[in-house]
Amino acid sequence: MTQSTLRNAHRWALFTLLCGALAVSLASIKGSVRGSLFVYFLDVGQGDAVYVRTPSGRDMLVDGGPSRSVIRRLSEAMPWHDRSIDVVLETHPDADHIGGLPDVLSRYDVGVFLEPGVESGNSIDDELSRVRQKKGVESIIARRGMRINFGDGAYFDILFPDGDVSRSETNAASIVGALRYGSTSVMLTGDSPKQVEARLVSLDGSRLRSDVLKAGHHGSRTSSGLGFVGAVSPRYAVISAGAQNRYGHPHREVLDIFEGVGAEVLMTGEEGTVVFVSDGSVVERD
Repeated sequence: MTQSTLRNAHRWALFTLLCGALAVSLASIKGSVRGSLFVYFLDVGQGDAVYVRTPSGRDMLVDGGPSRSVIRRLSEAMPWHDRSIDVVLETHPDADHIGGLPDVLSRYDVGVFLEPGVESGNSIDDELSRVRQKKGVESIIARRGMRINFGDGAYFDILFPDGDVSRSETNAASIVGALRYGSTSVMLTGDSPKQVEARLVSLDGSRLRSDVLKAGHHGSRTSSGLGFVGAVSPRYAVISAGAQNRYGHPHREVLDIFEGVGAEVLMTGEEGTVVFVSDGSVVERD
C-alpha cells in the first residue's frame, strides 16, 4: 500500500470490530440539515445510481448509472461547493451501474470504495480500477456483517454477499444493503436475482422490512419475487429504468406483486429523480 493510500484510508475510514460485525466509521464531516436523511434515486436512464446524504452530512453514492450523465444528476443533489463523497459503493460491475463511476472518481475526492469482489472482464470496470488506483482510493470487498456508520444514528448494513462471489454471475454477486435511520429503512438491491432474495429471506426474515425498496434489476421479472417483496413489505417501490426501454422494464408481473403488497410504485423514467426524506420516524417523498 502506498503512503498516499495510507493517508487517504486513515483520513476517511477507521475499521473496528464491533459486536462481531465490521463497522466502518467515517471521519469526514460536512454541513447538512441535521436530523434529516435524504435519499435520491437519480434519473440516469436505463441504469442505477442512488445518492444518500445523512443527518451528519456524510454521504454515499451507490452505483453510477450507464454514463457520465450521473455527474449532472449529482450536481443537482449535492451542495454546489461539495467536491467529496465519503463512500462510493459499486453493487456489481455491469456497465449500466458503473458507466459513470470513472468520471465520479475523477471529479470528486472519494473516501472509501466498496465492491462485491466479482470478476467481470468489463472494460469499464478496468478503467474504473485504473482511476481508483491513480486517485489512491482505498477499495474494500463488501461482505455480510459489515456496517457503514455515518453517525447521528444513520448506518448502512451489508446483507449480501455472504461469501466469496468472485466467480459468480455479476447480478448474483450484487451487494444488497439496508440504509437505516431511527426506525426507518431503505433497501437497496442492485440487480440481485430471486435466488439471492430467497437466501436473504431465509437469513433475515422480517428484519428485511423497509419503508422503501429499490426494485432489483430495474423491475425485471428475474427479481422482486413475492416472498422477498412480502418480507420487505415496502410502502414505496422505486424502479430505476429508462422510459420506453428496449427491455420492457418494468415487467407487468413485478408491478402486480408490488400492487399486491400495497406499495406505491415510482419509476425514474416517468418521475425523474425520486427523492425521499426521513426524520428517523417516517419516510416521505420530498
